[in-house]
Amino acid sequence: MADLPRHLRACLDMGKIAFLAILVSGGIVLQILACALFNNWWPMLSVIMYVLLPMPLLFFAGSDSTSLFNESDNSWINAAKFLTGASAVGSVAIPAILKHAGLIGWGALAFDLSSYVVFLVAILSYICIGDGSDNYYSYI
Repeated sequence: MADLPRHLRACLDMGKIAFLAILVSGGIVLQILACALFNNWWPMLSVIMYVLLPMPLLFFAGSDSTSLFNESDNSWINAAKFLTGASAVGSVAIPAILKHAGLIGWGALAFDLSSYVVFLVAILSYICIGDGSDNYYSYI
């Protein structure tokens, strides 16, 4: 991508950011539809887990995101990985428990889990976009 003109690179970068924004917006819309279409607001409980999901990484890992992908002897990094994994499991478990308890139907469960998948794709896309040698996404 080094041989492209600077204005074209800037346009492509803004397209990547727009793609991420569309994914996150789509996840929010699916989460709201899970509640509004079925006139049942219990699926909003999984939003708590979406908010709590990045917190251990922010508090324990800080700006050193490279240590998250490597084995570490640092117990704080290991605690952050464990708590983030528990939050990710909770994001799937809450809708499943609500369905098992009979509080939500199959449609709300499908919308809630599809919202989770869209958020997961957005996070993985952000990680893949940020893997390049160019540091365009440090301001996000």
